[in-house]
Amino acid sequence: MKGEPVTASRDSEDIIQKYIQGCIRNERDSQKALYKHFYSFAMGICLRYANNRLDAAGILNDGFFKAFKNITKYEPSKAFLPWLGRIITNTAIDYYRANLKFADHVDILDHENIAQVSSVYDKLAYHDLLALVQNLSPAYRTVFNLFAIDGYSHEEIAEMLGISIGTSKSNLFKARQKLQEMLKATDAKTYQVRSSEVDRNLLQVRLNTNMQ
Repeated sequence: MKGEPVTASRDSEDIIQKYIQGCIRNERDSQKALYKHFYSFAMGICLRYANNRLDAAGILNDGFFKAFKNITKYEPSKAFLPWLGRIITNTAIDYYRANLKFADHVDILDHENIAQVSSVYDKLAYHDLLALVQNLSPAYRTVFNLFAIDGYSHEEIAEMLGISIGTSKSNLFKARQKLQEMLKATDAKTYQVRSSEVDRNLLQVRLNTNMQ
């Protein structure tokens, strides 16, 4: 996954690798330790894609189950966090894929003659952003998460979700419009956005309606 980078000390990396080796041997204690270690990171991803915390918990558990099942495919020479993040994100996408209705979303070309809404470049506190994003429809929420937060391109999103590039752009366009409406409704001006509880770096989230 492209978003939510996390740095770790050498000692922490050694402990993580110890847990991973235990998971390869199907040791329950190691699985529990790895789950606990990355719980906040993984739940942060799930909450962004889920309708609520209950759904997020289901995605989280399914994601870790897949991670443990495929742990032997992890390459120790590479960072573990991105590997786990991709599994959690893909699990979230799979969880909603059957329910996402993209057919009724018009292509971005239909928006060419729509007057542009004034650009909004706000910083949102992570929990504030999360609350707004969770109010989006599953289709809008998924594309917004993948593009604006996780950093995937429209081409990559289209391939991941089985939709056209135009539909991906259209859903992002509408998601940003909805977010702007919600921001205006709450009279929001400036917030701070954090990509996760672990990552303390500010993430600039662009909510303007201009396509990239």
